[in-house]
Amino acid sequence: MMTDVIIIGGGAAGCFAAVQAARLGKSVLVFEKNERLGRKLRITGKGRCNVTNNSPTEEHMKNIPVNARFLYSAFSMFDADDTMNFFEELGVPLKTERGNRVFPVSDKADDIADALAYEMKRLGVKVINKRVTKILTENGSCIGVRAGGEEYRSASVLIACGGKSYPNTGSTGDGYTLAEALGHTVTELKPALVPLVSPDKYCAEMMGLSLRNVTLTLLDGEKPIYSELGEMLFTHFGVTGPLVLSASSHIRNMQPNRYKLRIDLKPGLTPEQLDARIQRDFAENLNRDFANGIRKLLPAKLIPVAVRLSGIAAEQKINGITKEQRRSFGELIKAFPVRISGFRPLDEAIITSGGISVKEINPKTMESKLVNGLFFAGEVIDVDAYTGGFNLQIAFSTAYSAAMYM
Repeated sequence: MMTDVIIIGGGAAGCFAAVQAARLGKSVLVFEKNERLGRKLRITGKGRCNVTNNSPTEEHMKNIPVNARFLYSAFSMFDADDTMNFFEELGVPLKTERGNRVFPVSDKADDIADALAYEMKRLGVKVINKRVTKILTENGSCIGVRAGGEEYRSASVLIACGGKSYPNTGSTGDGYTLAEALGHTVTELKPALVPLVSPDKYCAEMMGLSLRNVTLTLLDGEKPIYSELGEMLFTHFGVTGPLVLSASSHIRNMQPNRYKLRIDLKPGLTPEQLDARIQRDFAENLNRDFANGIRKLLPAKLIPVAVRLSGIAAEQKINGITKEQRRSFGELIKAFPVRISGFRPLDEAIITSGGISVKEINPKTMESKLVNGLFFAGEVIDVDAYTGGFNLQIAFSTAYSAAMYM
């Protein structure tokens, strides 16, 4: 069977490339192991799909800590505005939320995935639910793939099968294996946008406690390297939630005792305003125990931990707490500590950091520098970004470049 373009992977990058290539009149064959297209796409953004970030390319580049320069050409060909126009033309109205994050108005990731699937079907893209086991080459050029014991011929093959995060969605690292077999280098694979493990036992004690409107700061030694207002959650292993996932991408070299978190539990108050608030609470509870006198100040699950960390006895009467103790307690609330000892496993990460070396890919065309007719798009490449829609934009921009040149 001969076709113009073969695409390995029916995720965000693969489906998008399929649409673009088919619109250029190419016959397109997509290999997807799952019965349904876009499985990972359908669960992104808690099932809402943060499809891109409504900001200029310069802002996207600032949010791509790994190999951003490699993406300049791809973004100049297809940027966030193009992505938004593309989906709205397919009948998916979009909205922009805090941080310029773009979502479908329906808040349904399925609408994004289904729009791609319907457009592929309309354009005659053929989907085969088989796993590609080998890319066929002859004299240094692609001639097709082998899947399910059969050979399918094409002079253009796109690897767009994602990384190794969320393996139950089909991202099992096949792209790395296929590329390595052809001589490509795969850089070290690490989890990115991933929950963080803490040795602090009190995280498990507060398991299930969700904090909203707090400011999380990540420190490398004593140097703040990330700080943002938002939500987070304590778990049996440490911490997770949007703020934590974003913070994790700023950790480039996890080492014991190197990184730590500080949580400002009352970011809307200055230290002086917080002290005045604590004094008011204390004045209303002068004859109560310390642990009972701060119930209006902190969530119930956090109180026993905060009391222990404050060094003030739980049964200490509030009228006996010194000014210095009160000030110290205020400092704890403005900088609640959580130590970090590691990442959760790669299969719990939203994306994979690492991948096919960008040194071996033409940044203008996404074509391999080692094998003619072999292209790459999306997470399989050694590029990754912070949360906010930036990673999906990378998938769409690289897929567009590949489709234009395949």
